[in-house]
Amino acid sequence: MWHRRGQIKKVALLLFAAIFGLTAGFEGAQGQSDRPTGPSVKWQEGPSLAKLGGIAELRLPAGYMFADGEDTRRLMEVMENIPSGKEQGMVLGPDRKWYVVFEFDDIGYVKDDEKNTLDAQAMLESIKRGNEAANEERKRRGWRPLTVIGWEQPPRYNPETHNLEWAIKAQSDESISINYNTRLLGRKGVMRVTLVGNPSNLPVILPDYKQLLTGFEFGSGNRYAEFVQGDKMAKYGLTALVVGGGAAVAAKAGVFKWLWKVLVAIGIGSLFFLRKLFVK
Repeated sequence: MWHRRGQIKKVALLLFAAIFGLTAGFEGAQGQSDRPTGPSVKWQEGPSLAKLGGIAELRLPAGYMFADGEDTRRLMEVMENIPSGKEQGMVLGPDRKWYVVFEFDDIGYVKDDEKNTLDAQAMLESIKRGNEAANEERKRRGWRPLTVIGWEQPPRYNPETHNLEWAIKAQSDESISINYNTRLLGRKGVMRVTLVGNPSNLPVILPDYKQLLTGFEFGSGNRYAEFVQGDKMAKYGLTALVVGGGAAVAAKAGVFKWLWKVLVAIGIGSLFFLRKLFVK
């Protein structure tokens, strides 16, 4: 169970232990509080309304807990995940065996005109090429290489909710992890949502996760439907949100000389998400 006397490091270590399947510490005893606390982490309990920066808000159900963007970055640091600087918050599931990280990219309005032409095979090949380049950087840093196995769920887009989601299965040594991603399109950019859970529990976790996202809403003036002519436009579309926007922009601009550096950056970013996931 969680302990009220825990420091930030202890909280993060418990989360980090969960990443590697050591989930027993997340199970709270009946009738006892399992709220994680620390001197610099302010956990907000549900039911309540969680503010995701000044961009959006999330209805937090009973049993769930929320940390704001600043506290999320602290926890990422202690877990040896490089913060993006774009974190808006983290939500802990009611059983403390999974959590969700929200990050916002203010890239502008993303057109969804590729919604009927998403090429899953081509995107997967792009991701694998980026990962190969990133493995060279992982080797330099003394990290284990990562192999992209394939789609756990190919990319799919919901034109009614403007949500793009996909899941990738990857392997590092004998450990299998699943990187489950959702992109919520808004007027001024994209909310990146990453689900962190044990792959074997994914069928159980996903319904709760998707129900949680029904409580997400961009604030007034930030909704996708509120786009007006003259708004900032993203330089890429749905495909690039999956394979890495930076590479798409570099390729379009003809900056092939530096493309490998962009791919390495994308690979490191992918590792950041995968490192947050539970593994078998």
